[in-house]
Amino acid sequence: MKDLTTGPVSRHLLATTGFMLVMMVFQTLYFLIDLYWVGRLGTAAVAGVSIAGQLSFIVLALGQMLGVGATTLISHASGRRDAAEAGHLFNQAIGLSLATALAFLVIGLAGLDAYTRAMSADAATAAAARGYLVWFIPAMALQFPLGVMSAALRGTGQFRAPMIVSTVSVTANMALAPVLIFGWGTGRPLGVAGAAISSLVSIVLAVAWLSTHFTGPGAWLRFAQADVRPRLAAWRRLLGIGLPAGFEFAMMALYQAVVYTLARPFGAAEQAGFGIGMRVIQATFMPVVALGFAVAPVAGQNVGARLAGRVRAVFRDAALMATTAMLVLTAAVHLWAHGMVQLFTADPAVVRAGTMYLQIISWTFVASGMVFVSSSMFQALGNTIPSLLASALRMAILIVPALLLSRHPDFRMTWVWILSAATVWVQLGLCLVLLRREFTRRLGTAAAPLVPAGA
Repeated sequence: MKDLTTGPVSRHLLATTGFMLVMMVFQTLYFLIDLYWVGRLGTAAVAGVSIAGQLSFIVLALGQMLGVGATTLISHASGRRDAAEAGHLFNQAIGLSLATALAFLVIGLAGLDAYTRAMSADAATAAAARGYLVWFIPAMALQFPLGVMSAALRGTGQFRAPMIVSTVSVTANMALAPVLIFGWGTGRPLGVAGAAISSLVSIVLAVAWLSTHFTGPGAWLRFAQADVRPRLAAWRRLLGIGLPAGFEFAMMALYQAVVYTLARPFGAAEQAGFGIGMRVIQATFMPVVALGFAVAPVAGQNVGARLAGRVRAVFRDAALMATTAMLVLTAAVHLWAHGMVQLFTADPAVVRAGTMYLQIISWTFVASGMVFVSSSMFQALGNTIPSLLASALRMAILIVPALLLSRHPDFRMTWVWILSAATVWVQLGLCLVLLRREFTRRLGTAAAPLVPAGA
C-alpha cells in the first residue's frame, strides 16, 4: 500500500495522474489506431463500429458501479490502515464483478441482432456492427473483473501495476489488430471482426497478468475464495456508492443512443462523424480523466484518515489543474478540429459532421473538466448521489427538448450540439453547489473532524 495521507497533495495528484495518463494514452492510442484501420474499410464499417462502441458506455456504467465503490471503500480502509477490511471488500467486489460479467455476456449476445438493427442507418452498417459485437461482447464482459482489480489497487495507492499491465496488453492489441483486420501474413482478412478479436485476446492477457498481483506473499490485497461468496452487507456498501455513479454513466449511454437515433435520418455520414468526434474527445480528455481517477483515491485515503484540510486541498489543486488543461484543449480543437477528423476518414460529409460537432462541444471543455473533478470528490466523500442528481438534471433538460426539436421540419444536428453545450454548464453549477454542501456536511471547517459517512 502507498500512503497518500502525508506529503504534498499536489505531488500525489501529479504522480498518480501520471500513472493513469500513461495507461490511458496507450488505451486511447489503441482506440484511435483501431478506428484508423477500420476507417480503411469504408464509412459503413466506421459507423458500425461506432454503433457497437455505444455498448462501451453500458460497460463503463456497470464498471463505474463496481469500481467506484471498491476504490472508495478500499481507500477509506487503507487510510485507516485496516488491511482485513480492505481485503474483505476487495473479494466481495470481485464476486460482484463476476456475477455482473456473466449477466452482461448472456444478455448482450441474446440481444445482439435487435440492437444492431435498431441503431443502424442501413443494412451494411448493421452487418458491420454485428460482426464486431460477436467478439467484442465477451471482451467487454472481462472488463468487469479487470476493472475491479485495477480499482482496488488504486484504492491502496498502487497505480504502477495496472499501468504496466494495461500498457503491455494494449500494445499487443495494437500490433495484432491490423494483422487480423487485413490478414497480414495470414491471407485471411477478418475485417471489423478482427479488430474485436484482437481486443478480446489483449483483455484475456491483462486479466491473467493482473491477477498475479493478488496472490504473492507480499500482496496487501489477496484473493480469498471463501471471502468471494456474496455478503449482502458488503454488496450494499459497494453498490450504495457505486450504483449512483453507474447510473450517471448509464445516462451518458442513453444520450449516445438518442443522438444516434436523431442522426439516423441524416445517414451514416452523420453517425460516423459523431462517432469520430466522440473518439477524438475521448483521446483529448485523457489528462482530465486521468486526474479524476487520481482524485478519488488521494482524497479517499485522507477521508479515511479524517484529515479534512487535506481533502479540501485535493479539490483545490485538482480544479486548478483541470481548468488549465481544458483551456489549452479548447484552443487546440478550435484551431485543428478539421484536421483531427481527417485523420480517420477522407469522406467530406463525415469530416464536415465531425468538425461541426467538435467546434461546438469544445466550448464545454472547461466545464466538463470541473465536472470530472467534482464527481471524483463525491466518490471520495462516499456519497455519489449529488453527482447523479446533477447529471440527471442535464439529461432532462437536454434529451426531452432535443426530441421535441427533432420534429421541426428544419431540424439540424447542430441544434442538439448547441443544446448539449449549454446543459453542461448547468450541470457544473449544480455540482459545485452540491459539493459545497457536502463539504460543509462531512468536513465542516478545515480544522474540524470529519463527519462519519453514515451520519
